[in-house]
Amino acid sequence: MKHLHRPKQHSHVADELFEYRSVEKKKLKFTMAVTGIMMVAEIVGGFWTNSLALISDAGHMFTHFFALAISLAAIVCASKKSCHHRTFGFYRVEILAAFLNSLFLFVATFWILAEGIKRIIHPAPILGVQMFVIAVIGLLVNLASVFILHGTHKDDLNIKSAFLHMIGDTLSSVVIVIGAVVIYFTGWNIIDPILSIGIGVVILIWGWNLFKDSVNILLEAAPKGINTEDISKALVAEIPSIDEITDMHVWEITTKMYSMTAHVRLKPEVDRQLEKEILVKIKQIVDEKFDIEHTTIEFS
Repeated sequence: MKHLHRPKQHSHVADELFEYRSVEKKKLKFTMAVTGIMMVAEIVGGFWTNSLALISDAGHMFTHFFALAISLAAIVCASKKSCHHRTFGFYRVEILAAFLNSLFLFVATFWILAEGIKRIIHPAPILGVQMFVIAVIGLLVNLASVFILHGTHKDDLNIKSAFLHMIGDTLSSVVIVIGAVVIYFTGWNIIDPILSIGIGVVILIWGWNLFKDSVNILLEAAPKGINTEDISKALVAEIPSIDEITDMHVWEITTKMYSMTAHVRLKPEVDRQLEKEILVKIKQIVDEKFDIEHTTIEFS
């Protein structure tokens, strides 16, 4: 995640960047608005038609509403300056929100699964036509959201994540529409709880991954896919002046924002005047190979 503080000296490129961010925020806000409205509509429609699948899809839609909110928060937080007591700014707010959201998803998922099993044992009547209409509206809203975010997601990882979530929700809506058609023509009401359980499992998997990732970041564990031994080997192999690297710590401030501290012992014959040059090389290697942008190195 890059810092987005506007430079003191304006340039055409800088102006374009901030204009692009402004457009991103507008698209995300609009997509969140239509997604949130449809999410509420599916909850109300689910209770009205007695369709657990619609309520489950609303829960699924909430996960993507949250993904959009995370993307928007990432842009907003990146534009806020740090201060003397919040030296990393407000980046961790995103992770705290993700953690609390994962707990909510667990509660919602267990309710959906329990209710789904109950309805398989005792099927309930479904208003198939009304369910179909609400599901189609939900599908159209998801398609509109995908269209809005299309193109933008290619240039921004945050938007790409939200875009992929919207694709998943669109596929879920397609399944609900098909289910509504089958229920209307066959009267197989049991399809509704089966679909709801399937969607519930998807939400549970997404919620578990969100919980696991947020806890790892809050515990300041090494980022996924980064091993301190691999970093040490890479640095020693590419910088012959390094004798040993100790006390290395790598952690994630927020999504894709990595920091590292380490104690580097140089070989006795190395000229101390080269420390600055070696430091630049270390920063370059860890940035290019491991995406670590914030490093603090102590030499001995």
